Amino acid sequence: MLNKLQALVREVAGAEVMPYFLNVETYEKDDGSMLSQADLAAQAAFGYGLPQIIDCPMLGEEMTADRQQALWERAGQDGLWVVDPIDGTNNFVNGIPHFALSVAFIRDGRTQMGVIYNPVSDECFYAERGQGAYLNGRKLPVRSVEKKLCNAVAGVEIKYLRSGKLSSRMNTLSPFGTIRSLGSSTLDWCYLAAGRYDVYVHGGQKLWDYAAGALIFEEAGGQLATLEGDEFWSGEHVFKRSVIAALQPTLFDKWLAWIRANQ
Repeated sequence: MLNKLQALVREVAGAEVMPYFLNVETYEKDDGSMLSQADLAAQAAFGYGLPQIIDCPMLGEEMTADRQQALWERAGQDGLWVVDPIDGTNNFVNGIPHFALSVAFIRDGRTQMGVIYNPVSDECFYAERGQGAYLNGRKLPVRSVEKKLCNAVAGVEIKYLRSGKLSSRMNTLSPFGTIRSLGSSTLDWCYLAAGRYDVYVHGGQKLWDYAAGALIFEEAGGQLATLEGDEFWSGEHVFKRSVIAALQPTLFDKWLAWIRANQ
């Protein structure tokens, strides 16, 4: 099934997303984020193709909040597909080649299978629970370098940190070496899993931002928690979940301790 899912994601990217790259009409949604024709076309294509792999409902980013909530509440033993047709739409519509299609299969509140694909770089990250994580057939992480926290590359979305104290100290007293914020949460997870980022924090990702990526990261050996102190998958905030993460255990402990002390 994972091979079929990868093939479908690549097919949708080629047929419904890339033809619009650098030439797409856009709209502004009620929350101020961007929506393009490609988002809608890709979501529709997934709505047709995913039930042929596992016959269960699909929850997509471009559905209404009420519809998303209803689908989540009704998800049973058959599971639920969770789709972000284009994560990084602002990058996509501005011609920045850093965006991805993300699909996850969730059962009993935990992701069982996930695929994230950047069609520009042709990098396909994927995992199945208990089976490891991979990038184009190569087991993740692709690099693992022991680092001190003061030398770490950190993925940080400052504007989503709800604590003013934490965001301020992240800017002025940051314990890491350098910071990145590239505009695609799904690819942030993949870069963590690959060893391109060392540590990560986000104040609140949507379900479709973390559903596939958190599994890929975990299966690559990463550790994660939330700002609220929850075990990641057991937190109540399904549709908006914070994250603290690092690939190396020693970095995770130091990163977690610093954040806890500065919230």
